[in-house]
Amino acid sequence: MTEPNLAALKGIIPLIGLTGGIGSGKSVVATALAELGGKIIDADQIAHQITGPGGIAIPLIENEFGSQFLTSESALDRAKMRSLVFKDPIARVQLEDITHPLIRQETLRQAFEAKENQAKYLIFVVPLLLESGLWEHLLDHVVVVDCSEETQIQRVMRRNGLERAEVERILDAQASRTDRLSHADTVIQNDGALSSLQPQIELLYQKILGICQHKAS
Repeated sequence: MTEPNLAALKGIIPLIGLTGGIGSGKSVVATALAELGGKIIDADQIAHQITGPGGIAIPLIENEFGSQFLTSESALDRAKMRSLVFKDPIARVQLEDITHPLIRQETLRQAFEAKENQAKYLIFVVPLLLESGLWEHLLDHVVVVDCSEETQIQRVMRRNGLERAEVERILDAQASRTDRLSHADTVIQNDGALSSLQPQIELLYQKILGICQHKAS
């Protein structure tokens, strides 16, 4: 997999990586940071965009897997594809070979556009940021949103309507909590109420401001 070519922005605008396991609350933290002047670039949102109705990945997916993996609206049938790739590692690689280059392309486009639009800093929300092995040396600060595995399971079951066993399979495919935390510059704990996030986000924002000031000097 080719490395994202964000090196041209390194040293020009703060590059913040935001990750965490499924159901950890990445989107809530990213939204709060965006309200403080950052620009969110969300890999999951991009993935949904390119595999939604009329998405640029759809013809390639149909060619590789067949129309049975598309919905009646010509979008990716996520449930059917998720079932396949969990059982078939080769199918997972085939899907990633289609989607990952397109996600990188759109990530770069959004990053350079945000820089031109005077964003204070960029927030790359990437669920598999650590697993990919491509991002860390490009980023100025890695933020991990953390909560217990049981909290993740319960949140995803409520949010996505998945069975517990299916959520557990997704967790097994991601980096362990220990590995994720070992790579963090900042850990945001999100096991409790939303109100507990605000002081943590404020402290993180002060760190980001420090990065901004360092780059400006």
